[in-house]
Amino acid sequence: MARQTHGDDRRWYAVHTYSGYEDAVARNLKQRVESFGMQNNIFNVVVPIEKKIKIKNGRKTEIREKTFPGYVLVEMIATDEAWSVVRNTQQVTGFVGTANQAVPLEESEVDQILRRNAGDTVRHAIDLAVGDAVSIIDGPFKDLEGKVGEIDEERGKVKVLVPMFGRETPVELEADQIQRI
Repeated sequence: MARQTHGDDRRWYAVHTYSGYEDAVARNLKQRVESFGMQNNIFNVVVPIEKKIKIKNGRKTEIREKTFPGYVLVEMIATDEAWSVVRNTQQVTGFVGTANQAVPLEESEVDQILRRNAGDTVRHAIDLAVGDAVSIIDGPFKDLEGKVGEIDEERGKVKVLVPMFGRETPVELEADQIQRI
């Protein structure tokens, strides 16, 4: 087995798990850290999630969705002992990296993931596709029909092409103002 020692740096690593077992792996790993007394080498275990507002049939619901299914992030000093505790946790299939060496994540990547995890950013999960026929159910264009021309999940907006004055006119609407026909 190759040595995993990377010095005394606290770094974040991505750990691959069986999909659907991310929460169980995080829970088991935290218990293993306690029982093996590894608090000085393994500091944080995070399942990356983000809040999304799902809009379906004109109704908004907030959901928490795993950002990277099949992965758990671990902040640790990569000693042989810490590596072994993580690697031998049930449902862990390995570290992201080369065959013998775990590769730490870039700090900028981790910062972005942790900001999403904290809920600073909310995305909209809009259950529509470009070209879908929709009916406008709210606002000044209520009761008109059109088709989806563009979807902006970041802002929760949808551009609908509405036939007006003999041509298709793009109208920007909130995702909850329209409904698939």
